[in-house]
Order: sequence, then C-alpha cells, then structure tokens
Amino acid sequence: MRYELFIGLRYTRAKRRGAGRNRFISFISMISMAGIALGVAALIVVLSVMNGFQTELRTRILGVAAHVQISGEDDELSGWPAVARSAAGQPGVLAVAPYVQEQGLLSYDSQVRGVVIRGILPDDENRVADFERHMKAGSLNGLREGEFGIILGADLARALRARPGEKVTLIAPQGLVTPAAVLPRLKQFTVTGIFEVGMFEFDSGLALIHMADAQKLYRMDDRVSGVRLKLADLFAAPQVARGLYAAIPPDAYVTDWTRTHANFFRAVQIEKNMMFLILLLIVAVAAFNIVSTLVMAVTDKQADIAILRTMGASPGSIMAVFVVQGIVIGLIGLALGVGGGVALALNVDVVVPFLERMLGIHFLSKDVYYISELPSELHWGDVGAITGVSFVLTLLATLYPSWRASRINPAEALRYE
Repeated sequence: MRYELFIGLRYTRAKRRGAGRNRFISFISMISMAGIALGVAALIVVLSVMNGFQTELRTRILGVAAHVQISGEDDELSGWPAVARSAAGQPGVLAVAPYVQEQGLLSYDSQVRGVVIRGILPDDENRVADFERHMKAGSLNGLREGEFGIILGADLARALRARPGEKVTLIAPQGLVTPAAVLPRLKQFTVTGIFEVGMFEFDSGLALIHMADAQKLYRMDDRVSGVRLKLADLFAAPQVARGLYAAIPPDAYVTDWTRTHANFFRAVQIEKNMMFLILLLIVAVAAFNIVSTLVMAVTDKQADIAILRTMGASPGSIMAVFVVQGIVIGLIGLALGVGGGVALALNVDVVVPFLERMLGIHFLSKDVYYISELPSELHWGDVGAITGVSFVLTLLATLYPSWRASRINPAEALRYE
C-alpha cells in the first residue's frame, strides 16, 4: 500500500485516546458521510417515484388515447378501409381501429352532462386500447350495432346517477331544420357498461357507443372521424407518423401522442429535472462539509505534515493524503446512499402503505389526484448519473484543503512544537 493511501485512511478515523479534537474531526467526517448518503438516497428515491408517475400517466393516457391517429378534414375521413390497410402495412404498426368522435349531451334523471361520444368497433378497439382492462361493469362486446348501447366513464355515470341497464338520452348538436325551428336530434341509449381508467378527463367526459350507431346518429353515412393506430414501440410514434404521410390521402392528417398530450409529459419531465437540481443541493451541502472537515484536519495535522516533508514527502504526496481522506468519506457516503436509495425505491409499494397505516393518513387521495398510489420505477441510468455527479462534487470539495496542506512550510509548522 502506498503511504499516501495508508495515511489518508488512518486520518479518516480517530484512534488516539484523549485526543478530543481528533475525535471531533472524526465526528464531522461521519456527519459528512451521513449527509452525502441522505442526499444520494433522496435523489434516487425521488427520481424513481417521478419515473413511476411518468410511466403510470403514460399508461393511463395511452390506454384510452392512440399512439398515432389519422383523421380527415373537418373530422371526416372517407374511404377509411383503404387508409386502415395502408397504415396497417407500415413497419411498427400492430393494430388499427376506425372511430367516430363527436360531442353531445347526455341526460338522465334531470341531470345533464356534456360529453365526447366515441363510436368504436369493439373487436378493433380491443386491439388498440386497454378499455377492457378498466371495465368496472359490462364489456366492450356489449356494444352491438343497432341496439344503441352506451358505455360511460365512472365519474360520468356517478354524475348522471345512471347504472347499467338504465336508459340515458343522447342529444346530438346536429339538429333537424324545420320551418318552425331547429329541433335537436335525440336518441335513447341503454347503459351496458362502465369503465374507470383513473384519468378525470376520460372518466368524467367520455362515452363509448358502436360505430354504426354513431354514424347513424351524426349522419356520417360510411365516413368516420379517423383511424387509431397501436405501435410496437410507442416512443417511435413521431417517426411512424412522418412515414405515414406517403401512404395516406393528401387531405388526411396524422398526429401522435407526443404532440396531442405533450403538456402532460413535458410537465412531468420538467418537474423531474427541477427535483434533481434541488435535491442535488443536499449533496452539495454535504460536500462542503467535507471541505470544513479537511480544513480542520489540515490545521490539526500541521506537525505531522511538517515531519513528512522533512522526511522527503513531496507537496503532491501531502496533497494526495488529504484527497484520499476526502474521497474515502465521499465513497462511504455514496455507498450507503446508493444502497439505501435503491432498497427504498424498490420497496416504495411496501413502505408507503406501512407509513399510511401507522400515521392514519393517505398521501394521495383518490378524490384529488389522478394517481392514488405512489408508483416507483428505478432506472439504473439515473443511479449512475447521481453517483457520478455526487462523486465529482466530493472530489472537488477535497482539492482546496489538500492544496492548502501541500503549501505548509515545515519550519513554520515545527517552530512551536
């Protein structure tokens, strides 16, 4: 073992009995280790939770929305079977489904709610969306052509006080023009199911009916609003969308989920970046504790430094001794922080419910938040980035005190010894 490493490791812990100042320096070293460990663990856990929120939000939105959507001018697409076949033949496209989407009013038991009506083909829709997984009552296959069944979002059903089997009235904005007035188009639908995806936007404002019934009600003949696509890789949606323009009519439009729901995901990403910077300050404060620890150690060890210099140690060797001491403090703190942070991030689903039961509170109330459970998704890339940045901060914190130690004049240091 090189003597610089040996002495640096020896200085990290106090061994001499009765050396109060030495023990105090060792105590400050422990506090620095704990600060780095706490900061690193907090960073890992918070970023893992943010990753979990991002994934959960994406899953819920894309369980109802489309990866890629082809729509026509004025939301009417003619010749949709040919468009669907062309889209299905593109690389990366797993399934396609036509849809009709219009607005309407639902009325039941003196309650009226504005909704988005989506006409679907149940078998096709099951291949591009996850409605079936979120059904609380009934099934998508309960929608049959000509029977005028309707599936409501859970919050919408509660607002209307409608249950499966009851009839609700759908009022379409396209009215009948008569000499006396414009009469609204009304049609009774039977509630055949209720879904709950956990997103207020969909649970409170979306209703599903059969596509043929929607075409009749909104006088669309054989036209549809567009075609929805499911991709093998949802992150390839922008590239697939660009490639579709060569395979669809010139009057059709292509959008993907990264544009239609960009605000949600941009907000989560910005919040994740800000939390990383804010919590990194904890690690920075702990790193500055290392500066104070080493400055005190240099002051306490001036005589030792002078003796080493008189024995032939170079200024670089003296600097290496204290760099080793600072790096050891940082590495121990990093190891504790990474171990604790990874363990906690992987067990958030166990720890949080335990704390909720012990404290008698619920951190994410279902009545307030989109996501009522605290999700966590550990990314090893984040762990590596946190470890690297924290180590660099620790290394930088050791440089000034170590340089100061290397500049000590042996004669001055030994004058009063």
